[in-house]
Amino acid sequence: MGVVSGLLLGAGVLLVWLSCWDVPTSRRRGASRSRDILVQAGLPDITPLRLTAVSVGVGVAVATMAVVLTRALPIAGAFGLMAAYGPWAIVLGRARKRRNDLREVWPEVVDHLASGVRAGLALPEAVSQLATRGPVALRAEFADFARDYRATGRFSECLDELKDRMADPVADRIVEALRLTREVGGTDLGRLLRTLSEFLRDDNRTRGELEARQSWTVAGARLAVAGPWVVLAFLATRPETAAAYSSVQGAAVLGVGGLSCLVAYRVMLRIGRLPDDVRVLR
Repeated sequence: MGVVSGLLLGAGVLLVWLSCWDVPTSRRRGASRSRDILVQAGLPDITPLRLTAVSVGVGVAVATMAVVLTRALPIAGAFGLMAAYGPWAIVLGRARKRRNDLREVWPEVVDHLASGVRAGLALPEAVSQLATRGPVALRAEFADFARDYRATGRFSECLDELKDRMADPVADRIVEALRLTREVGGTDLGRLLRTLSEFLRDDNRTRGELEARQSWTVAGARLAVAGPWVVLAFLATRPETAAAYSSVQGAAVLGVGGLSCLVAYRVMLRIGRLPDDVRVLR
């Protein structure tokens, strides 16, 4: 009994001590960004930890298969690391594609809201009608909002849940404009929405032109990075190639080559990256 009491006391003291310290901001920001990426990719039920576990499992499986085929640990480790990044790469690609698709329909959403406000609809009704009259890509999210509002009648809380379901900076701006108008009143909401719609269309037009011009450069850079590793995958089945890379010098060549490819690719993306909106109105 004394041991149990001591353990409970120690656990209580530990919890009190942990409550006195805040979670580091960088850690919270990283977790929030990972969560936003999963939501934007259409995978809200998957946690970052689960996706990381899947990545580790894929990497270990590929590395094990490579060891069986090539008998070279350095080669197996290199392909295992690349495979481990695969699930995250797929999720990032899906999130990027969905952001680009939604970027095209946000002006339509704003136009529908402006029309509803101009027609005299209440703000909750103007938002709820997007479940049937808004863009198809966002009808499910607005249908969830309409259902939540009918169940609770709490406009502000339903807007917060809508922001979490969308995880999009444009949605954050629209939601906060609606919330501010609802709480403090005002007659400039229609003008604000029309201005936002024009800004979004101009931004989409400019971004589309820039992306069209740089698409061939990005595709060429990806091909240049992938080319050597594809050649290595074919040559790795030869016993002499596996023996060469199993040595210390071969492992060093793989390490330097992989690091060079990673640095060059990241630098290329950094130079050619277009500015993305940041969620500052969470």
